[in-house]
Amino acid sequence: MINIIASQDSRIAIVVSRFNQDVTDGLLWGARACLVEHGIALAETDVLSAPGAFEIPLIAQALAKSGQFDGVICLGCVIKGDTAHFEYISQAASSGLMAASLSTGVPLSFGILTTYTDEQAAVRSRDDVHNKGREAALACLEAIHTLAAINQFSGAAR
Repeated sequence: MINIIASQDSRIAIVVSRFNQDVTDGLLWGARACLVEHGIALAETDVLSAPGAFEIPLIAQALAKSGQFDGVICLGCVIKGDTAHFEYISQAASSGLMAASLSTGVPLSFGILTTYTDEQAAVRSRDDVHNKGREAALACLEAIHTLAAINQFSGAAR
């Protein structure tokens, strides 16, 4: 576990896809567990659902623009099927989250699984230390910490 300074004051939101909910419930569990381990309080109203991975960037961007959150953890699951749909959704979700994070300056962590099989998704969302929801939460907290350090350093240098 990393040492995250002053993160207990951070307000975090989570956007989680309802599509592939058996997997995304596991990711949500992992993200919540990570936040608890770092002393971050998460209100039930700070967890919002999205229909699928495609809609996550818009919701995350709206949360980031609201000014109420220091970071947004984005959780979803896209499993490859027989069509090109997988590629379009995966690319749109990742590009959308990157664009939203850069435009708002708020960390939006990418916890959207893009797997080839149901089994791969299940392995990455189970209740253990390798849970990708947990990793997405930790990435969000680390980004918040790093940005705070940069801002503190920038303010002191003036």
